[in-house]
Amino acid sequence: MIKFDKLWVTMADKGVSTYWLREKCGIDSKTVRRLRANDNIETKTLSKICAALCCKLEDIAEYVED
Repeated sequence: MIKFDKLWVTMADKGVSTYWLREKCGIDSKTVRRLRANDNIETKTLSKICAALCCKLEDIAEYVED
């Protein structure tokens, strides 16, 4: 399972809100809900987030065995 718990930590460290994420990345609120629920996310969305936060994929996501 891919978990996005690190995303919220990275956002907090950078002082970024979900509103900023939606406005800066063009991510809609439905996608934010999917991230919170650790649902499937398109790789282009992950790329947008990494670019906006100036971070690596491992800073926002991790694979965790069930």
